[in-house]
Amino acid sequence: MLVPRRTFVLSSLAPLAAAFPAEPPRLERKQCFFGIHFDLHPQKDDTALGRDVSEEMIEDFLARVKPDFVQYDCKGHAGYLGYKSNVGTSSPGIVKDSLEIWRRVTARRGVALFIHFSGVWDTVAVEEHPAWARVGPDGKPDPDKTSTFGPYVDELMIPELKEASSRYNLDGVWVDGECWAVAPDYSEAAAAAFREATGIAALPKSKNDPGWLEFLELNRAQFRRYVRHYLDVLHQARPGFQIASNWLYSTLVPERPELPVDYISGDYLGSGPISTARLEARYMAQTRRPWDLMAWGFTTTPGDAGIIFKSSAQLTQESAVVLAQGGGFQIYYQPTRAGMIDKRNIGVMARVAAFCRARQKFSHKSETVPQIGVLLSTRSLYRTSDRLFGSWGSAIDPGRGMLDALVENQFPVDVIPEWKLDEAAAAYPLIVVPDWPDTGGAVKKTLTAYVEGGGRLLVIGAANAALFADLIGARLTGSPSRVQTYIPGDEVFAHAGGLWQALEPMPGTEIAAQRFPTYDSARDGQPGAIVVRRGKGTVAAIPGPAGAIFAASHDGALRQVIRGVVKRIFEPVLSVEAPHTVEAVLRRKDGAVLVHLLNSTAMQVAGDYATTDFIPAVENIRVALRLPARPRRVTIEPAGKPLAGEWKNGAWTGEVPHLEVHSIVRFES
Repeated sequence: MLVPRRTFVLSSLAPLAAAFPAEPPRLERKQCFFGIHFDLHPQKDDTALGRDVSEEMIEDFLARVKPDFVQYDCKGHAGYLGYKSNVGTSSPGIVKDSLEIWRRVTARRGVALFIHFSGVWDTVAVEEHPAWARVGPDGKPDPDKTSTFGPYVDELMIPELKEASSRYNLDGVWVDGECWAVAPDYSEAAAAAFREATGIAALPKSKNDPGWLEFLELNRAQFRRYVRHYLDVLHQARPGFQIASNWLYSTLVPERPELPVDYISGDYLGSGPISTARLEARYMAQTRRPWDLMAWGFTTTPGDAGIIFKSSAQLTQESAVVLAQGGGFQIYYQPTRAGMIDKRNIGVMARVAAFCRARQKFSHKSETVPQIGVLLSTRSLYRTSDRLFGSWGSAIDPGRGMLDALVENQFPVDVIPEWKLDEAAAAYPLIVVPDWPDTGGAVKKTLTAYVEGGGRLLVIGAANAALFADLIGARLTGSPSRVQTYIPGDEVFAHAGGLWQALEPMPGTEIAAQRFPTYDSARDGQPGAIVVRRGKGTVAAIPGPAGAIFAASHDGALRQVIRGVVKRIFEPVLSVEAPHTVEAVLRRKDGAVLVHLLNSTAMQVAGDYATTDFIPAVENIRVALRLPARPRRVTIEPAGKPLAGEWKNGAWTGEVPHLEVHSIVRFES
């Protein structure tokens, strides 16, 4: 049954907004550092929404956690609003107006209030208006997702956001269910746009059909128009209302940030969250936009286990990865369906908040000291996947795996988005091109000039061996083939089976590693890695899927092989002697150079070990840093304790005696 929409009159809500005077000033999102996210995704079968929300509970939470902002639920993927709306479909189970109470208390405390709001994904909207649905390749309407070509954004989404933002004097919105939910649209509107753009009558359904890449890009362009439209309308209607589209301008949408979003944000979850956070934090740090990452405060497991809450130890470990890259951090919790936040969970939030706050002045909005840059290939992701945007699944593994391998070797490493390569390449002494299957000629042109100018380049993968064949100092022999391959590490063999390109080194080319068809290093060896000087620069190549393999295995022997190849061509200004579970990050802030040391020992990586609550400390970490001049003062932060060291031949060398989760060695010039 269709529910009639009621007319939305913005002026009628002005008196409600006036009830929330801006008491203490609230931080803009670009200034925010730590926040908490609550969402409930209101449902049609809810019966107690808001029942247990009280000023006393919120006051206790704000006093103990002291967040810069709170994101509270407004509309989840089901499409039901958590307040009684004049324009949208509200959950029938609203007992008390949660947003009104949260706004009253946060305004009094000077805490910004944002809402969680599902955009493209709105199940109720397409139930009530089937014509608003995205259409699948089978011609059937999507039961959950709206069409970005349709009227949903103007007839429902924008009116709902105008209503909520004005009624509750909101600071902004975190729009969920967006880039990761949108999919190729086969609606009549999409078909007409495609025919006009390409002249192709039949909509392609797979990469084997004419116009497939053009069809994907047409849908991407429409998503950008959809986001720009609601940004422009809402910013004009309520200047100062701050908006993010969840995961826009992350690795899920690896594009130059041109839309006027006010901040960049994303929530990461699942097993191995630190690996995900490493990649996303480094990517977002390159956007030069305000950004934060959201850790889930819980995890879910199959079967009857349900929600399993993370300890403060695990959350501080995850937060350190984000803080070290200069970003903000937030944690996602679900209250009960009635809105209660238990004191136990508040206690965890408070402990993590205190950990983050102690590091804020040393970490927030810091800048990188470029050493190694890992290329994130937009072209490869867009041309080899059937998705419009991420998450990309295993397609992202070449980049994630190479990043993890470098991090586990204590190399200071950043992610370089493809769109930024031309402007950023010269700043990096070493650039790594992971085993992307379709890196493209434009990247090759940029990196060829980079090498000719004196840069060092490491290319990975069979496809890149072919792309950079004139640079790598070897002849390709035959076509790439899937083989079993073993490469000796420091102690055991690394298993590196997959798609490899056989090579014949040319004169002047060094073999940096040998690979073998079985675990017998006495016979049938072939080049597993090569190094060649090119003019002022140096090129190394591993013509197999090292990044994807490492992402799948995190094999210690393969990590050692990659370390050996990198050290053949480059020695960073920072050297750290520690177990592979210690991550080293090199940043600068306020004139000081900062070496972040992160302890990922015992980090959560497997579903049947869903959480961790004990992180063994690491002792006696040796740090060496080359600097232009002897540092005036060296301290361990946030403790503020002086750290003794030796200055010799342009390098400071010292020992960090004890690392729990995250410490910063600060060098004052």
